Amino acid sequence: MPIDQHLLAAFLLTSVIAMLVPGPDMLFILGCGMRGGPRAGLLATAGVATSEAVHVAVAAAGLTALFAAVPIAFTTVRLAGAAYLVVLGVQTIRHRNDQDDAPAAPPSNRRAYLNGLVTNLLNPKMVTFTIAFLPQFIDPGMGRVWLQFAFLGAILIALEFLVDGTVGVLAGRIGAWLRRRRTARRRLDVATGSLFIGLGLRLAAKP
Repeated sequence: MPIDQHLLAAFLLTSVIAMLVPGPDMLFILGCGMRGGPRAGLLATAGVATSEAVHVAVAAAGLTALFAAVPIAFTTVRLAGAAYLVVLGVQTIRHRNDQDDAPAAPPSNRRAYLNGLVTNLLNPKMVTFTIAFLPQFIDPGMGRVWLQFAFLGAILIALEFLVDGTVGVLAGRIGAWLRRRRTARRRLDVATGSLFIGLGLRLAAKP
């Protein structure tokens, strides 16, 4: 075991509680699943999980100190992520009437994955999480700090698939039923787009 067992137990408990509380990641995956179906919800989860692996690797390398030393870098990432979400939301609402006479085509597998990846890469909450949260469960006295980061990161990604992946798949099944109804499909696109825009504005407004 590359990590202290007491720290591991505390990490598991805290992470599960944090995962169950709806946050930007879960809401984004929920929107993707509702609009694109179970596969889109699951692939959006995979994109989010990939970005989490990147964040953990960056934290383990110590590169996140840049955000502490240069606050404008953190602000730039936050605003870029907010703008990306708003653009996704506007596009979703604008195309709500596309293919009115046929079932709406779900986003491609690649797009669902990339949207999840980019959205969470530009999410400063995840950057803050890796800086402030993960190191609390690292014991430098045990050595191989990079391995401890990797071990905790792997657990975090597994929990991401378990919790948010389930949300994405269930939302996809509900969304698939709604998309078969023209009026409901339009409302679904408006609701999903509004959700993305709301998340973007919320992210931009945070200090």
